[in-house]
Amino acid sequence: MKFDRDARRRIFNWVVTVLCLLCVVVALIPLLSIIYTAVVNGGRVLSIHFLIGQEGTGIPYNAAGGIGPALYATIVVVALSSLLSVPVGVLAGIYLSEYGKNPLGRGISFFTDVMTGAPSIVVGLFSYAVFLYFFRAIVFSAIDGACALAILMIPVVTRATEEGLRLVPNALREGAYALGIPRYRAVLQIVLSTGRSIVITGVVLAVMRASGEVAPLLIAAGWSTHGFTGLYQPAGLLGVLIFLDSDQAAPGLVAAGWGGALILIALLLGISLTARIVLRKRFK
Repeated sequence: MKFDRDARRRIFNWVVTVLCLLCVVVALIPLLSIIYTAVVNGGRVLSIHFLIGQEGTGIPYNAAGGIGPALYATIVVVALSSLLSVPVGVLAGIYLSEYGKNPLGRGISFFTDVMTGAPSIVVGLFSYAVFLYFFRAIVFSAIDGACALAILMIPVVTRATEEGLRLVPNALREGAYALGIPRYRAVLQIVLSTGRSIVITGVVLAVMRASGEVAPLLIAAGWSTHGFTGLYQPAGLLGVLIFLDSDQAAPGLVAAGWGGALILIALLLGISLTARIVLRKRFK
């Protein structure tokens, strides 16, 4: 009887392991298919000239003009949105984890969950409406697009910070309080420092989401063939460029769109791998 029970457990373990591996394979199929399609269709236009581009010539983005201005505009706008969203998201996550056991905290948590699943185009419309009402002169600008991306990033950073701090053992908090350390210092110097790897992971996920957004930028950031020309001017970002090139009739523009998509995928994969390597070495 004992042998039969052990045999059933081994068989059940083997079946579950095989099913898990199959699920991993099924999950990887779309990702590998996207990467393969981007490499096949966009790999033939890749070159240093295509990557650097010709900013300021007035040449539209295509295989001749390159994607350098769009890539630069994407980096600038995403960096600006990160400066706007990361402090707000981290502080909100700290409040929800350490001080949010009250009706206000529950309301903020519910609102964060709602905003996490909000359609990005709705966020773009909201940012456009706010700027149209309060800052009419700078509608369709880089700062408008950065604000729209920041709204999308804040819930991701908030939830990651909250979950990361809740994983910190209460014994660390109690030990800090026993030593007479004020609560705010214990939270900032001990709790936040202990859960910083998860917080950084959430920030990276938020940056990756913002880098690939298109819908809010079409409404908020406008479009410019020169990429980034100022915070108060329209900006042509890489995601919007890919969207516009994919709808063209010229094969060269379509191939340039696929090349831009390949560069964007490589950029996001590079950010993810770099973050994982740095976190593993820094917080091992």
